[in-house]
Amino acid sequence: MTPIFLAIACLIVVTLGYSGLCAASPFGDCRKCHGMGHALKHDRKGHLKRGKDCRRCHATGKRIRVGRWLYNRWARTYRAGTTD
Repeated sequence: MTPIFLAIACLIVVTLGYSGLCAASPFGDCRKCHGMGHALKHDRKGHLKRGKDCRRCHATGKRIRVGRWLYNRWARTYRAGTTD
């Protein structure tokens, strides 16, 4: 198998795997708060305490995956174009 066909096969496998992940689990952990929903702070003694709520995920800890966001956008556009 030539390297080009091997690279194409790898890209197809990765693409199908990611689309399967987006279909099975459309939400992933927030990249800013790492799925906690808030930041961690240290007080003066060095002990950990809860910080402010995450503004990116609105304290849920979950964000929609890029692939699922693109699919939702495509489906919304398709439905809007095909309705009478």
